Amino acid sequence: MVYDIVLEPNPMLHAPSALVSADEIKSREMQKFIKDMVETMYVKNGVGLAAVQVGRPIQLFTLIKEYNDLNKREDLALFNPTWKKLSMRGLTDEEGCLSIPRMYGQRKRAAKIQVTGLDKNGKKIEFVAENFFARIIQHEVDHLNGHLYIEKATDLRRVDPK
Repeated sequence: MVYDIVLEPNPMLHAPSALVSADEIKSREMQKFIKDMVETMYVKNGVGLAAVQVGRPIQLFTLIKEYNDLNKREDLALFNPTWKKLSMRGLTDEEGCLSIPRMYGQRKRAAKIQVTGLDKNGKKIEFVAENFFARIIQHEVDHLNGHLYIEKATDLRRVDPK
């Protein structure tokens, strides 16, 4: 099932999402929801997708396998994620968001982070992410905490479809 994307200025995008228990993660309903989120992410041409962006304000995001440095064969689903900066170096690059169509801006993010959360089986997972992989995770965790990249982006610009 492909979901519609929740668009700015929906207030849901500005509120923190709820934590998810390991038992909830293991449920058949949640496993189907993960699959549907991944399908939606690909159909909508996203590299990551937070559950709140499809109208379900829970602490879950998915990330496409192409940019999943943990396992290039599988898309990443991460519940209740947190991260901490491991290097002082920051990288500024262009970001966009499915919830803010055709808007892009420059956003500085930590280059290397330590990530913790629960995987799609409800098991604790901890790993280091760098560069673009780290950028996607930080962007999606921002969504789960009620923040959008445009709050700190510079050089915002709208790109009209051709």
